[in-house]
Amino acid sequence: MGKKLTLKFKAIIFDMDGVITNTMPYHFDAWLATFASVGIKVNCYDIYCREGQDGLSTVKEIYAENKRKFNLKQAKQLLSRKENLFKRIVKTRYVLGARPFVRYLKKHGFLLGLVTGTSRHEARKILPHKLFNLFDVTVTGSDVKKAKPNPEPFLNALKALKIPAREAVVIENAPFGIEAAKRAHLFCIALQTSLPKSYLLEADIILKSFKELRQRINFIK
Repeated sequence: MGKKLTLKFKAIIFDMDGVITNTMPYHFDAWLATFASVGIKVNCYDIYCREGQDGLSTVKEIYAENKRKFNLKQAKQLLSRKENLFKRIVKTRYVLGARPFVRYLKKHGFLLGLVTGTSRHEARKILPHKLFNLFDVTVTGSDVKKAKPNPEPFLNALKALKIPAREAVVIENAPFGIEAAKRAHLFCIALQTSLPKSYLLEADIILKSFKELRQRINFIK
C-alpha cells in the first residue's frame, strides 16, 4: 500500500448524490422514462456525466445531441415529470463507507459542508435528520442562481464556512462537480462511484471508493 498521503485541511465539502447517497441510479431511471416519453433514448453515461447540472440544461443538451428542437415550455414539463417520478421511486441508499467517514471527520473536529444540486426540501427528505445535521453548512439547488459547473455553490459554501479555498477539500464523483470545485480554486478528490476514471481526470486525486480513500489518505487540520 505504501506510505499514506497526508492532507491538511480544516473543512471537507461533500457532494450528495453519488458521494453520500447512492441515488444516481434512481435519477437515471427517472430520466430514462422521461426522455423515452418523447422518443429519446439515453444511457447512464448521458445522465451520470451531467450530475449536478440544472435539469433544464440537461434537457436542452440532450435535445441538441438528438437534433431535436428545444422548447422551453416542453422542457419544463419534462423536468417536472422527471422530478415527480424520481420522488416516487427514490429510496435512501448510501455509498459504502460514506456515513462512517462523515462521522469520523465530525468526531475529529473538521468542518463539514454539503453541496448538492438537489433542492433543500428533497435533500432533507433523503438524508436522515441526524446525518443532515452533521454538516456545518449545506448549499442546495434551492440556494443558488447558477448550478454546477458554475463555482457558485462551492463559493457559497466557503463563505458560509468562513474559510478560504486553500483550507477546504471537495469530494466529488462527476465532471461538473469537479469543474465547479476547481473553478472555486478548491482541491478536489474524485471517487469512481458513478463514472470511470476517464470522466474524472480534472480532479487532483482519483480513488475508487471511501475504503481506498481511508487507506491512502490521512487528513489533518
